[in-house]
This record gives sequence, structure tokens and C-alpha cells, in this order.
Amino acid sequence: MKSHQSTTALLFTGVAACAELLNPLDAGAHLLTTGMGPVYDGIGHLLLTPEDLIPAMAVALYAGLRGKDPGRQTLFLFPLAWLIGGFAGLMATSIPVFPVQILSFLLLGGLIASDLRLPDNIITVIVIAVGTIHGFYNGIAMEGGPGISGLFGISSIIFALVAIAAALVISLRAAWARVVVRVTGSWIVAVGLLMLGWMAKGAS
Repeated sequence: MKSHQSTTALLFTGVAACAELLNPLDAGAHLLTTGMGPVYDGIGHLLLTPEDLIPAMAVALYAGLRGKDPGRQTLFLFPLAWLIGGFAGLMATSIPVFPVQILSFLLLGGLIASDLRLPDNIITVIVIAVGTIHGFYNGIAMEGGPGISGLFGISSIIFALVAIAAALVISLRAAWARVVVRVTGSWIVAVGLLMLGWMAKGAS
């Protein structure tokens, strides 16, 4: 009993810590200079930006749950949409204030947790929308820094991550393994809800 309570407390603490790190009120452009050029700077930026990295992985997990065809489409459409959105962000003159990260966590986490079977065309729309919007904000962050080369670095690492994550989920056959993926989605939702709570608290 004590062991179960300790595990629950540890998981709750982990979710709370993640939500604090992802607090949108404190979020800002945190570009990493790797010393290996702008392409690698873009790669480093994505890997060290959980509010973008987690939704990207969530897209891959959900596409994998839906099977081979959605997985293949996501593999190519998602990095391309991110890149196009990034180009638009580079040309943006102002930063729109919108809780993109929170909505992505709630939507994508909910889709994974529920294992909701959507039509392929709806999945395609979601993939393109998430990629374009997150890419747009990445483009804003890349302006004055790695620029277009950084965006190509981000798109390339997204392609690799989607290929690995989606293929891994597609290959799962055991029912318990798919449940593990769905539990991951539930924790993404939990972090999104905590982020939403902090945003509401800050606005009040």
C-alpha cells in the first residue's frame, strides 16, 4: 500500500514539475548555439524545447496507433508543414498571443489516451495544422538566429523522430504495449491541464 502511494506521489510530482517547466507565462525563445552551425542549432532548439518536442512526439505516437497509412503520411506531411509554418514565422512582424502549447497537449494527448479512430483525412488535417502552427512559432524564434537553416535542421530531426516513434508504435502487437502508449497520452493531457490552470491563475 505504501509502495503504491509513493509511486502515485512520485508520478504527480513529475507531472507538476513538467508543467512548471512548460509554463507558457514564462516561455521564451531559448536558442541553443551548438558551435556546429545553424542546422545543428535548429536541431538543438527542438530537442531542448519540450513544448514543441512533446507535441511532435505525440503526433508520431497517434499516427502509429492508427496504422501504416496514417504513419506514412505523417512521416512526410508533418515535417513539411512544420517547415512551411516556419517560413511564415520568419516573415512575421508580430507574435500572436495564443496558448498553442496547451491546446496541442490537450488535443493530442486526448487522442492518444482515447485511441480515437478518426478518418484518415481528419488525421491529415490535424497533422498539418499542428505542424504549421508550431512551425510558425519556431520560425519566429529562428529569426535573427539560425534562420532558414535552423528550420531545415528542425524539420530533419522531426522526420527522424516521427519515423522512429511511429514505426515503433505500429510494430506493437501486445495489448498491454498499446495501453502503455495510451497512458503516455493521459500524462500529456495531465500536463496540459496543469499548464491551463497556471495560465488561468496568472490571468486572474
